[in-house]
Amino acid sequence: MFPGRMTLSPPGPPSGPPEELQELAFIERPIRRSLKTAEEIDQLTVDEDLNDVERAVYLLSVGQEVQRASVISNLPTLVRQNPAETFRRVVPKVREVLNGAGAEIQLAAATSFLTILQDDIILIHTHTYSILKTVLLHLNHRDAVVSSAWLETLLSAINALPKETIKQEVLNPLLYQSQLSHSLQARLAACRILGKASCKFDSLIVKKELLPLARSLCRDVESEVRVCMSRQLESMARAIGVDDTRTELLPELLELAGDEESSVRLAAFDSIISLMEMMDGDDRLHLLVPLVMSACDASSQVDEGVMVSLSFQFGKLCSGLAGSLSEEQKQLLLQKFQVLCLTGLPTEENQMDVSESTLIRCNCCYNLPAMVAFVSAAHFLSDLYPSFSGLCSDPEVSVRRSVAASFHQVVKLLESNVHVVHKELLLLLQDSALEVLDALMNHLDETLEVVLSRGDNLILDNKLPELLSALLSAEHKVGSSLRWRLHEKLLHRYSCLSRLLPGELLHQTFSARIFIILTTNKVLPVQKEAARTFCTFLRYNRKQEQRQEMMERLIQDLAQGRSYWNRLRFLDVCEIATEIFSRKYFNKHFLIPALELVHDPVANVRYKLCQLLPRLRSSLRLPADKLLLQKLDFCVQKFLCREKDKDVVAMIRKTVLELDKLDLSEPFHKRHEWDLLDQKKEKEEMLLLEMLERQQNDGKLNADKHMERKRRDSKTSLSSTKSMSVSSSTGSSSSGKEARKAKLSRSRSLSSQPTSSKPVNSDRPLKVKDLSSSSGLGKSTRDDSVRTAHFSLTTQSTSSMPVLIRSKTTSLLDQASVLEQREHRTSTLDHRTGNRDHRNNMMEHRTSSLEEREHRTSTLDHRDHRTSTLGQRSKTMERGSGMKDSQSRKLSINRKSSSFQSERE
Repeated sequence: MFPGRMTLSPPGPPSGPPEELQELAFIERPIRRSLKTAEEIDQLTVDEDLNDVERAVYLLSVGQEVQRASVISNLPTLVRQNPAETFRRVVPKVREVLNGAGAEIQLAAATSFLTILQDDIILIHTHTYSILKTVLLHLNHRDAVVSSAWLETLLSAINALPKETIKQEVLNPLLYQSQLSHSLQARLAACRILGKASCKFDSLIVKKELLPLARSLCRDVESEVRVCMSRQLESMARAIGVDDTRTELLPELLELAGDEESSVRLAAFDSIISLMEMMDGDDRLHLLVPLVMSACDASSQVDEGVMVSLSFQFGKLCSGLAGSLSEEQKQLLLQKFQVLCLTGLPTEENQMDVSESTLIRCNCCYNLPAMVAFVSAAHFLSDLYPSFSGLCSDPEVSVRRSVAASFHQVVKLLESNVHVVHKELLLLLQDSALEVLDALMNHLDETLEVVLSRGDNLILDNKLPELLSALLSAEHKVGSSLRWRLHEKLLHRYSCLSRLLPGELLHQTFSARIFIILTTNKVLPVQKEAARTFCTFLRYNRKQEQRQEMMERLIQDLAQGRSYWNRLRFLDVCEIATEIFSRKYFNKHFLIPALELVHDPVANVRYKLCQLLPRLRSSLRLPADKLLLQKLDFCVQKFLCREKDKDVVAMIRKTVLELDKLDLSEPFHKRHEWDLLDQKKEKEEMLLLEMLERQQNDGKLNADKHMERKRRDSKTSLSSTKSMSVSSSTGSSSSGKEARKAKLSRSRSLSSQPTSSKPVNSDRPLKVKDLSSSSGLGKSTRDDSVRTAHFSLTTQSTSSMPVLIRSKTTSLLDQASVLEQREHRTSTLDHRTGNRDHRNNMMEHRTSSLEEREHRTSTLDHRDHRTSTLGQRSKTMERGSGMKDSQSRKLSINRKSSSFQSERE
């Protein structure tokens, strides 16, 4: 076998198997044949001295088909450059080429003329007329695609042509094309031309000349013509007005709505719904409502096309007919919508095509906001919530994507009842399909603003952790996928949380995750968006400790990070921070760490810093930022003197030229609008700081009050304990203690009793007593108990004291001596009580300033009490001179002195 094969191989050097050589030879032959000969190259060569118009004329005359097609495609450019010469020399050549040309050149010409008409390049109507002649000549091309392209060009030309030209050149031939003798394609073109031309004329011309032609086309034998004309009746109705539409066109539409062909009925149904705004209440009640009710009642007999159209127009129907429907009819429409939401699901008996049923449910999602407004937010839970919940958990991804796209509108309409759809929001955030998350993220900031700012606060607080967890899980899911654009959009929407959540909660849940994305994600747009979101969180955080922590992480992990990639990200953060923060805040926290990167060993970081220098310098204002400007100039000088990388050197030279153009000494009134915006940012930051300081001061004040209250409570308890111990040690006989308390209370009542006999001078003793009682709150419970007993005994003895006061006395000197002894003993007892309280305080080791003030206040109270007692003594002496019962008075005073003597012993 192998020897025979060897004998068949041709002799020669071993350059490979012969089969491979034959394949290579076969490949070379088409290449040699495709090469152009010298004659062909000469035919394709054009003189370089020709201008564009001459070259176009030359190629259209003697060029090949590919060259002619290229010239015709480039016709709009020639018209822009030289319209007069182009229409005088090139356009006639194009007409010659189009006669008998193929479909490629025909389509190129139709597209070029359409571009010229749409871009308003033509300024003279004669040029439009020349294009119109060419379009009408090829409108009835045998190729349907070419004919459709020329028809679009004609419809665009109608907008630019005068009425007389349209009437003579377009409408007059249209009368013949609409006859049955012409082709189907011509009659379809006539329908579209009628709808377009009716907008150019007044209602009288449309009614007399165009409307009869439209009626004949509505009765055409071909259903395609009737469908096309049904869709053009809306334009004609807007042209003739409301009254003529009611009498002339609505009967035609109602007749077409009962056509035998489903496509005709669908087109008529859509046109009637589109004209609903032009109908008055009676027309809606007697014409439109029965039509809609019939479609809803006979749902099983309605075609799928009508069902799809009804599902798409359902929200518009309900909104427009709300004032013309009875409660029963509203309930019927609501039931129909609920049925449409279940179309095609396994729970439904009548199965439809999967694509059609999915489209119907998607249309229901599109109409959800209108249906919520139709039933009102108060009845959403009972009427629409089951359908809404079913659409959110639909098995088709397209349906869930549609409901996610309209979710923000639903929550806005629900207002305070937004907590009802909390479960559905979590379901969409945790959806496995990224398309659903993509649709939800388009308006997530609006959704979260409503959810987090409205509704019952108690319910919100209970559900807030679930919402935050769902948001984090959605970010993890998107971040682990390859959809980086979706990840960027998600981070952008999450920045709204800085306005909606407390700073502490936001710092605990989202700030750390955003910083991880900033430092670990490899997609540059995602990193920049994470930096923007992080800066937004930083700006609106009111906790000074948390702000400081976030700034330290930026400096340590990015500006001073080990990876040059992180240092590059810090410069990106600085670029974003100039947009978010004010100049003052930026210069204080970001500028110096950025300038320190001039010493970075990696050239890419220094190159990025050179690019950022103009932006950094624009944040400086003289003379306030003179020192920072010197540091920036030093950075530039270091680049100019020591930089060795050629790319960085080229960039710093370019940057120096930009820096020289900046004017830092410009006065405030000449600054740009962004300077005013910067001042607004600075005011907002100052307001945030003031609010933070106010909160801190309030917190300190509350803490001081709490500590003061706590000290008073502890002091009261310790004093009571001390009084109990003193009473147990000194109270060997309870009767003796009670006797001493009674004697002491009687002595004090004697000193305070004269104030009750003279109402005019009663204010001052009471005031002193109040001050002494208020200053002694923190002393001991024993003082309080003694004073309570004193006041109670004083109240009980007031009825008998006037008898003692009015008794005769032997001499005023005896009274004075006795009173002085009583005051001395009373002050001695008070002083002992104060010393005992002071020893209690020393035992408690309470040496704060508040206790010292209380001690001083108690001392002053003793002095005031002694002064007031002396004043009372003098007054008592004055009153005693006129009293008669001196013997009784002397007896009572002797009793008081004997009681004090016994107490002292």
